[in-house]
Amino acid sequence: MKISTLIGTRPQLIKAAAVSRIIKSEFNNKFEENIIHTGQHYDQKMSELFFNELNIPFPKFNMNISSLKHGEMTGRMIIEFEKYLLENKTDYVLVYGDTNSTLAGMLAAIKLDIPVVHVEAGLRSFNMKMPEEMNRILVDRLSKFLFCPTLQAVNNLSNEGINTGVHQVGDVMFDIALYYKDKAKNKSSILLDYKLKPQDFYLVTCHRAENTNDNNRLNQIFSAINELAFSNKVILPLHPRTKKYLVQNKMMDFLKNVIVTEPLPFMDMIALEQSASAILTDSGGIQKEAFFYGVPCITMRDETEWVETVKLGWNKVVGADKNKILNAVNSLSYGKLGESPYGNGQASKEILNILSK
Repeated sequence: MKISTLIGTRPQLIKAAAVSRIIKSEFNNKFEENIIHTGQHYDQKMSELFFNELNIPFPKFNMNISSLKHGEMTGRMIIEFEKYLLENKTDYVLVYGDTNSTLAGMLAAIKLDIPVVHVEAGLRSFNMKMPEEMNRILVDRLSKFLFCPTLQAVNNLSNEGINTGVHQVGDVMFDIALYYKDKAKNKSSILLDYKLKPQDFYLVTCHRAENTNDNNRLNQIFSAINELAFSNKVILPLHPRTKKYLVQNKMMDFLKNVIVTEPLPFMDMIALEQSASAILTDSGGIQKEAFFYGVPCITMRDETEWVETVKLGWNKVVGADKNKILNAVNSLSYGKLGESPYGNGQASKEILNILSK
């Protein structure tokens, strides 16, 4: 059975690694997977490093599509992926998450009557201003298999009248988090490189357009980071888009006391996440990884799809308000430990068991 997997972003690489690893180790006689890369990753060298670190087969085809507006990027992805599908027999198209490539992969596949498998189905922020929310809804509506990470995701689909092909399997990112937890500690030297001690620094990431493209939100977030860095160690792997807007709006002075790095390899990020006293982020994936590793998270967005992390007390959603960000840091608390709402670390295997039938 031939699977074509379309990916483009770092979170998709991580999710794809979970499933690809299980195909290679347990389902190699049942599935042949070909990975197609959109090329939208902003750092090709870093992308290649991720493939090596996560032991993912290198892409069979790279579209080299990046730095375009939503419509043009999505349109070009559909065109290029359709060409690939017409020339390569495919039984299933596998897409992850909620990016433009997720939407493009689904549209190209269904027009050719190829069943779509959506991993991480059913998530909802209920904010229709988010491009990701539009993508999720459209992909969920037209996919044949909807693999949900949580019960809440299943309920979201049911509330929209989607009940066929829905499976609660757990979160493939939890699979990866468990698999690489100790490996990252052993392989990464990032703490030593930057003279960081466990639980003695804050890790910050900020990249979402809703924050970077809004001068007021950007100012509030980085004014808070600046104040936090006066008396605490703060490390910030700086996304190129965020850096662009900080420079453009003359806000780079906010970072004078911050440990600023280039975007980091996967192992280094996992090592930092596990060792931080808290994580401040607008990333969906990092919110979950904080939860997986038992690290308090402060989410600099107005809502989150990962409501379980909030309900269990590990995540505070504070928006882009300086005072709320600092108050959240100053009142850090650890949430409840117990059975994970994201499964048992076997989501990838469950997905492949279902598809193999």
